Amino acid sequence: MARWDEILSLPVQNPPTLEFSSSDLVWSKVGGWCDKVDRVALIPFARVDDFVRGESSNKDCPTRFHVEARRRRHPQAPYKPKVDGILEYILYWCSFGPDDHRRGGVVRPSRNTYIRKKKPAGRPNTKRGCTCRFIVKRLMAEPSVALIIYNQDKHVDSNGLPCHGPQDKKAAGTRAMYAPYISEDLRLRVLSLLYVGVSVETIMQRHNESVERQGGPCNRDDLLTHRYVRRQERSIRRSTFEQDQDDVVSLSMWVERHQSHVFFYDDFSDSVPFTVGIQTEWQLQQMIHFGNRSLLISDSRFGANKLKYPIHSLLAFNSENKAIPVAWVISPRFASGDAYRWMRALYNRVKTKDPAWKLAGFVVDDPLADVLAIRDVFQCPVLISLWRIRHAWHKNLVKRCPSTEMQVQISRQLGQAISDICRGHGTVGLFDHIMEDFVDVLNFVEYFKAIWYPRIGFWTIALQTLPLASLETCAVVEFYHNQLKGRLLDEKDTSVYQRVDWLVDKLATKVHSYFWLDEYPGKEDFARYWKKEWVSGLTSFRRAFKIPDADVTFKGQCAKVVDQHDQNKTYVVVNHPGSEFAICDCSLSQSGNLCEHVFKVMKICRSMGSAKPSISLHEYRQALIKMLHCPPHDSMVRDQAVSMAVLVQKQLNAFAGIERNDSLKIFMEQQSGDSASDENGALVDQNQCTPEVALFGDGNSHGSCQVSANGAAGEFDDRLIDQTGNETVVCGENALSCDEMNVDPLSICVSPSGSPAVDGALPTDLWRNRGTNLVDIDHSLNCNNSPKNDALKSRKRFEHETSDHSSYEHLIDGKAQSVDLHVSKVKFLGPDTGFHGNRSSKFITYQRKKKRIMLNKVDVIDAKVGNGICWKGGSKGLKEVSRVDDS
Repeated sequence: MARWDEILSLPVQNPPTLEFSSSDLVWSKVGGWCDKVDRVALIPFARVDDFVRGESSNKDCPTRFHVEARRRRHPQAPYKPKVDGILEYILYWCSFGPDDHRRGGVVRPSRNTYIRKKKPAGRPNTKRGCTCRFIVKRLMAEPSVALIIYNQDKHVDSNGLPCHGPQDKKAAGTRAMYAPYISEDLRLRVLSLLYVGVSVETIMQRHNESVERQGGPCNRDDLLTHRYVRRQERSIRRSTFEQDQDDVVSLSMWVERHQSHVFFYDDFSDSVPFTVGIQTEWQLQQMIHFGNRSLLISDSRFGANKLKYPIHSLLAFNSENKAIPVAWVISPRFASGDAYRWMRALYNRVKTKDPAWKLAGFVVDDPLADVLAIRDVFQCPVLISLWRIRHAWHKNLVKRCPSTEMQVQISRQLGQAISDICRGHGTVGLFDHIMEDFVDVLNFVEYFKAIWYPRIGFWTIALQTLPLASLETCAVVEFYHNQLKGRLLDEKDTSVYQRVDWLVDKLATKVHSYFWLDEYPGKEDFARYWKKEWVSGLTSFRRAFKIPDADVTFKGQCAKVVDQHDQNKTYVVVNHPGSEFAICDCSLSQSGNLCEHVFKVMKICRSMGSAKPSISLHEYRQALIKMLHCPPHDSMVRDQAVSMAVLVQKQLNAFAGIERNDSLKIFMEQQSGDSASDENGALVDQNQCTPEVALFGDGNSHGSCQVSANGAAGEFDDRLIDQTGNETVVCGENALSCDEMNVDPLSICVSPSGSPAVDGALPTDLWRNRGTNLVDIDHSLNCNNSPKNDALKSRKRFEHETSDHSSYEHLIDGKAQSVDLHVSKVKFLGPDTGFHGNRSSKFITYQRKKKRIMLNKVDVIDAKVGNGICWKGGSKGLKEVSRVDDS
């Protein structure tokens, strides 16, 4: 048991790369059987295939590992849990072994019945007795972990000599120099070209030309044979999607044969609807590569009118800002509970490959999407896209309204209604008014009321609560939608659209091949063989950048754009300038899509200032404004302010160290003598602004403060007194606590990495243990005499100071246990205030007591630099004390 205790104590290693080899792992030596020492490591069981591929891609000795032996316990079989129990045992062996078909080589007795062919097919001839192998065990104690035992890691034969690869001198000039099989990339390229209709002869011709250009074969892929390509073509031609007449049985058989392509599957049942999630290994790699710190877009209802079940596509932006389908989900319905299950399965699959993967945002196109489930699974913000309703409205408006003038008016009104709703000053009633104004357009009005009235309420709520995605996102989804429509729905026999087995098979083969070739850098070599479905290009948003500004002319509410292929042809864009609901007379716009002409006119209008900014930009600016008014948790602005305040504090503390000398005392006495006071203790000079600062804090509670800048000695509202939980000090009429502002009081003590250095990090328990003393030393304020105006100006000045680092100089006292202040007139607020007079001098010492204190009254006193101080008093009544003197 000591061996297994040592094994189970090893860390599970999960390298962040898509593929990894033995050189990327840290190996441990554990005692094995018969006093041997095993070289072991633990990795996630889901990443065993990544380890096999990475180990096969060894540059020093390229090879391929195959499963030589496997033992697997049936999932339903009962078993007794044991520490050393094994759920699955797999022996991987180098494909150049274990048999040795060379002259004088040893062949295992179980394989001695093999009869050599006159023309070997390749694999038997590659057997050279390689002993490199490793064992993978799936542990019963940790089913998600794989134990790798890798003792024979050298590619040598039984004599200890290199038997293949560049190190084997006898392998020079033979295929044993390279890996025994072609790479996965070349296999996908050949299959994709065959699926889209490229002939075998054309594939081999282009391949041989590329090998000649590089000066001959240099790897296994250069040795591609005509026989292999012909065999793959024959396999595709003979395959059929219909494995059984029953669609359900046929789909189950397809899922069983393509386990690597399916990340989620729920069979038909009475309680749970059928759901199948398709993601190939290439799609998974694209999702990890392009989806990390980026957006994921949902196209949730493709083929709802033609297919038996709609397709839910998940898209990611590639390097050209075009959409790549990274997963397909097919289900008769997309309920919230069902969506959560397949989203969780997809997220876990990605995180298994790359634990550091994180999504920046998720864009939905359906207001009924389960936003809470998306946020829970992907831990990212959710946005909504307008492309679906804009596309449907535009398409049906052109189809059902023959008058171009009416099309323009209705489209303008619909666009204005959407803009008002997104900007926060519009409701569903806007659409009722539009339908009443255009009641003459009966066909479109009936369509809108029948189709969109049941949905428009959900759309309104979603547009008001979720941020809006950009127009480029709409263009990307439209481009993908048109691509998928041409590549999937091109069958002559439309009856196959009602079969699910046909749908999953075509998505995983032909449609997948089209999108794989879109990312293939050498696709231009086959340009002459492209079909209509294969043609790809830039989105309409990107094509708009290709149009020069000189090719756009304006006349009233119209704009003319010159065609880039035929300079004698122009397109007319009619509608409110800069609106995405504009009407263009090009074929792309007439089919309901956003064309490059509309984008170009929109760009010019907004750059000239004749059109409003986009709705998404407006919402972005509003979010920034809200963030400035209500800083988020641990915001940089707030932490910057705290760090600068501490810096000022240290400078004032250095000055406070010498304030007890005689010259400073004389100076402060002169300053105090210049200020006269009335009988009630208020300052005579009401025009002088003396900022107020709240001194509060105790050892048991976390306080919050708000700085006031009014200089009058007005008294605060009595409503500031009561509070039972968190302490609150407010200058004005309203009291805001930390809970109400949704701010953690302790978080504002954290110094950001970009803040000015204050001799080390700011202690996190600074305010908790020492309280907070805030002093405002700005002398340039002129305040009115009214207490209400003082409170209002106090709040405005605080908001201004938090947005301008150069305007505030605050002190947060985190060290001194007492503050000595010169006093001309003081009101003691009660016996529990903690204020005690020092009879030996004209100074008062404020000392903190270890108990909770509340704000009862605020008074202004003459401080050492002519500023005022707000004292927070006790809760046992007010006691007025006359001038403190030596007696």
